[in-house]
Amino acid sequence: MTTNEHTTLVLGGTGRIGRRVARKLTERGVNVRIGSRTAEIPFDWEDSSTWAGAFVGVKSAFLMYYPEVEWPGAGDDVGAVARLAVDAGVERLVLLSARNQEEAMRCEDAVTSLPVEWTIIAPASFNQNFDEGVFLEPLRQGVLALPFGDNSDPFVDAEDIADVAVAALTENHHVGERYELTGPRLWTFAEAVAEIARVTGQKMHYEPISPKEFADAVVSEGAPREFADTLATCLSEFFDGRNSSLADGVERALGRKPRDFADFVAEVAPTGVWKPA
Repeated sequence: MTTNEHTTLVLGGTGRIGRRVARKLTERGVNVRIGSRTAEIPFDWEDSSTWAGAFVGVKSAFLMYYPEVEWPGAGDDVGAVARLAVDAGVERLVLLSARNQEEAMRCEDAVTSLPVEWTIIAPASFNQNFDEGVFLEPLRQGVLALPFGDNSDPFVDAEDIADVAVAALTENHHVGERYELTGPRLWTFAEAVAEIARVTGQKMHYEPISPKEFADAVVSEGAPREFADTLATCLSEFFDGRNSSLADGVERALGRKPRDFADFVAEVAPTGVWKPA
């Protein structure tokens, strides 16, 4: 598959992973179509009338489900979109999945069962949750309270995830591969927050809370109760210890070691992003 004679659709193309994938593809000379609600050709996971049109003229696509592939019903939606993509003539699909999650596996099965070139990418939690995502504001306020207990996770960098996705979209030898992506070592959330505090000199700490306490906090910020309860359940399961192990997906896909969380913190800290709000 060549990189400059066809269009690649990047769903979630304005998000943490998607925008990196789109940038790296563009740098390789690929014609990129951004898949988002506000794009010229819109794509909205919550509006099925936008799904088919986004794939017209597309030969490869990066599938990223919103809100998460662990979300109830994700497998049905991903399956429907993947079938539309194949019907539209898409030849290659790269799915952003998750590790050891039942609903994510349904998403994977929906893609791998189709007559299409596929690659599955299943990453650990992102480093960038700490400086671009939902962990940022609590860290600025000094307390990151989450329903994860003392379990560890091998945080992986968004740049590594994007590099693997781009390789899978543009190189033939990744077809039929499933890559679990992790960083090079395990970190508890207490250790991760302590590392940010050490490097920045800011006072902050991690506080384990119950899923109900977490859901109540999300509701207090204006979210619907059903959303908050589902989010708490999904997060608690992802970080219940089932993913406290390393994988070699970055090495297998790219032939190099993944970026360490400590290196990520050292690079980001001078930007001042973690200064108190």
